[in-house]
Parts: sequence; C-alpha cells; structure tokens
Amino acid sequence: MSTPHWLPNRTSQEACDAALRNFERSYGYSATGVWAAPGRVNLIGEHVDYAGGICLPFALEQSTYVAISPRDDDTIRIESWLPSHSEPAKAELRAGNLGPGEISGWLGYALGPIWALREAGLLSPSARGYDVAIVSDVPLGSGLSSSAAIECAVASAVVELEKGDGALADDATRTAIIQAAIRAENEVVGASTGGLDQNISLQGKSGFALAIDFSTGQSYHVPCDLESHDLAILVIDSNAPHSLADGQYASRRGIIDAVTHYCQASTLRDIGDDTAIYAAAQQWATSTGADSDCTNRRVRHVVTEISRTLDAIESLKRADFQAFGCAMYASHKSLKEDYEVTVSQLDLIVDTAKDYGAIGARMTGGGFGGSAIALVPRAEVHPMAQAISRSFAQAEFAPPAFLQATPSPGARRER
Repeated sequence: MSTPHWLPNRTSQEACDAALRNFERSYGYSATGVWAAPGRVNLIGEHVDYAGGICLPFALEQSTYVAISPRDDDTIRIESWLPSHSEPAKAELRAGNLGPGEISGWLGYALGPIWALREAGLLSPSARGYDVAIVSDVPLGSGLSSSAAIECAVASAVVELEKGDGALADDATRTAIIQAAIRAENEVVGASTGGLDQNISLQGKSGFALAIDFSTGQSYHVPCDLESHDLAILVIDSNAPHSLADGQYASRRGIIDAVTHYCQASTLRDIGDDTAIYAAAQQWATSTGADSDCTNRRVRHVVTEISRTLDAIESLKRADFQAFGCAMYASHKSLKEDYEVTVSQLDLIVDTAKDYGAIGARMTGGGFGGSAIALVPRAEVHPMAQAISRSFAQAEFAPPAFLQATPSPGARRER
C-alpha cells in the first residue's frame, strides 16, 4: 500500500522564528521585521488572465517569509532557505544592479520587484541596500506560485520599510506593488505571467476566494465556506517537472496575444462576442499561415474558460458545489484537449479523483507539471490521497505530495 506524503505545514509563528534565526545567524544582529506573502491555488479560470478573462484563486496558508533590515549603504546581502534545501542560496550585490539583464533566476524573483518599484516611483530612486533572509513553505515548481510569494513578500517589506507600517492597507499602494511584481517577473525573470498570482498574493482574505476580472482590473471577494459544508480542497503536487520559463507557457500566450494585436484590441475579450473572437482567430491564422486548427483550439479554451468561470462564481455564491465541481472537470478537459498544458500525472490525478467520488478536480496553475486540486468531502481527504498515491505507484510515477488548502490572508507584516 502506498502511504501518502503530506507536505509539512508549520505555523506562521514557527516560520517567522526560522526567518529571524537565520537572519541573526547570518548577519549578526536582529532583523527590523518579518513580512509574509502566500502561495495560491486557482479554483478555476486558467490561462485567461492575460486574455482579459476572469479568475478565481484563493491564497494558501503556505507562505514565504522575509526577515529584513535596511542598510546605510547600497549593498544587498540576501539568503534564501528554500523548501527541501539543506543549505541556503546566497548573494551579495549592489542595489543599483537589479534590472533586466543584471540578475536572473531566484534573484530575479526576490529582487526584481525592488527595481520595478523604483521605476514606478513607489520607492526612492536612490539605491538603498538591505540585509534579507528568506524562508518559504510554498513548494517549488508545484504550480502554487512560489515565485509570486517571494516577489510580493519582498516588495511588501521594502515598501513598508520606506513608507511606514500600514502602507499595505492602502489600495493604491497594493495595486502598485502588484504591478511592480508583474513587471519584475515579465521583464527581469522573463516569464510571461498575466498577473493572477501577484493579485491574490496581495489581496487574499481568510474564508474567501478572489474573483479577478482582468478586462476591467476590478476584483471582489467571494465567500468560500468549505468547512461549514464539510468540504475541503485537496492539493496534489504531481512532482512532475514544472517551469513557466521554458517557452511552453509563452507559446500559448503568444497565439492569444497575436490574435489580440491583429484586431488592435487591448485583450482577446475586448475583440467582441464569442463569434467575433473565433472569426478574428481564423482571419489571423489565414493571414499568417499559422495552424488554424491549433489556433482555434487555443482560442476556444480561453473563450469557454471565461464563460465557465463566470458560471462557477455564481455557483459558489449559491454554495452549489455540485455545479462548481462540474465546472472544474470541464475546465481540466479543456486544458487537456484544447490548450494542451496538462501532463500524464495531472490527468491521472483528475481521473482517479473522479473515479473515487471527488465533486470536482482539475489542474491548477500554468500546467506542464505542477499541481492539481480536488474538491472532496472532508471525511474523504485522506482516502482520496491514498487512492491517488496508489494510482501513481501503479503507473510508476514519482510519488505525489499532498496538502489541504484553506483560504487565507494575503501579504502582511508578521513581526
């Protein structure tokens, strides 16, 4: 029998203590404070943020914690203790050298937002130094937005250090941080993210999902009261390789962006109704010699996913979890067949979950690995994990890992 592997879930106090200990051990003095920002699961609305669509994520308990102090010079010393790593990644660099082409990899996620915040005028243009110690409980490469958690935790910290405690309570400041984190990931890291992850990491709320409409920039919280209905969201990390910077994500987005630009629209959704969008996609494919069938399937996913998400939001408002679960299954089918971003492990999770009575299941995140989620009765969380573990063992896949997700707060100062 395959025993499910549950991801560790320490309390925020334990994570803060770890960040503070690491900071003092590395730098020899106490940090000014600790800020945190969460990972996320997206309940539905996948690969539509960059098309002006609507998404429905919630913030996870699992967060990235940043112990930090400002310096009197322009040196940044930073270390990051990542999940499952026995030694930290470390770097020392000048605060003026944080822009595109100057840093990459994990430093791009951690420090790129500082460059973007300066560019946006939210931080002083003078390049201030910091000592930084990062610990994270958001699994890497799992499709749970570990990257946005790092971006938003560091960005929140440096903004409140400069503008004072409580700056995060200001809507305009939060919006500016979100935009800076998106810009850093796009321009410094080179990953063409649409902004879902940064929005929920800053705007998460306990007991609520966040409906984000990327055509208007508006968002609103939707009650997600799973506990009173004896339900739970089970997150399953497929442990399949996962990266959004390897071109696969960008190639899907490239088609959507190209059709949008062909019509001189701001987003795909702005082109018009569904008929107009499909017609525009075919015209673009014909004019450029692109594969018309592939173009149609990519666009069809986006169009139908937006419609599904709008319906799912209304279902959640009514606490109609059966209808919500049906939308989850339909979303996964579209991501598998039309957008082609699933992998065998993700499909096996969803198939097994359905066979064992899950109300709904789908991949979450950008795909090509990462995680899936299942909406299940609370009493079935552990039996479902056992069933999925058995399926993986029979398929000779690397064992999956599990966590139970709870809608949680967004970025905040912890200490």
